[in-house]
Amino acid sequence: MNTIVIYNSQTGFTKRYAPWIAEASGADCLELSAAKKVNPAEYEAIIFGSWACAGNISKISWFKSNIDKWADKKLIAFCVGGSPIDSPDIELFLKQSFSDPKLKKVNMFYCPGGFNYEKMSAPSKLMMKMFIKMLKAKKEKSEAEQEMIKMISSSYDISDKKYIEPILQCLKE
Repeated sequence: MNTIVIYNSQTGFTKRYAPWIAEASGADCLELSAAKKVNPAEYEAIIFGSWACAGNISKISWFKSNIDKWADKKLIAFCVGGSPIDSPDIELFLKQSFSDPKLKKVNMFYCPGGFNYEKMSAPSKLMMKMFIKMLKAKKEKSEAEQEMIKMISSSYDISDKKYIEPILQCLKE
């Protein structure tokens, strides 16, 4: 299947996953800024990947705005975030991100990435510092909140090629 992987990455985790998917599927792979100069409609399958932040998927509006033009395409979207794959919040997050009925055609996936504070933009760093401070100030923290504080207090990487398998399987179906 003639496929393109289009991605948007801030700190490098999505940029890591996109070529893994492209290589394993024989797809073309372009950063979003470059992909805006080609016609994705020439492909049979379009895979869009970006990063999750504060309950949103960065640049997902670009993908969503083109879905009507790609009605006859296989559409896959993946987001990369700092939560482990088994986090109960992920399924809810994906459902909320793609709750619009026209998005039912999109196959959505999550890939764990991590945090790289050294590559984060200043506003993202500030937002994370405020979030950590808010969590630490909370009187009665749940076990999950205590674990989250430990995880996001410094850079870490939990990305792994194994997380692209469901995406590759979906592409074959």
